[in-house]
Amino acid sequence: QVQLVESGGGLVQPEGSLRLSCVASGSIFSRNAMGWYRQAPGKQRELVARITTGDSTLYADSVKGRFTISRDNAKNTVYLQMNSLKPEDTAVYYCNTDPPFFHPYLRRPYWGQGTQVTVSS
Repeated sequence: QVQLVESGGGLVQPEGSLRLSCVASGSIFSRNAMGWYRQAPGKQRELVARITTGDSTLYADSVKGRFTISRDNAKNTVYLQMNSLKPEDTAVYYCNTDPPFFHPYLRRPYWGQGTQVTVSS
């Protein structure tokens, strides 16, 4: 059974911090690069950070220096530490493999429910 469960979102003031967590099925977590994506209202979903099985990381320019992705292989969990948050970081945040996991029965990319991050004073 495929599982992607995100948590840790919330309302935070500008320049604040949040730490997102995502528990994934072991079957997809252990062999794949993992990514954090976000989708703001009216915009396409975008990849903001990724981490390989070897812990190499890559960040979108918009979050570089502020966000840090990490993974705990023993817990099948990927994290996103977000610092110095800006209003433009407001979005629903999702984790997934990179590229996104294609569900063989749904025959489309599988996504979890995401976690809402709102940055506002």
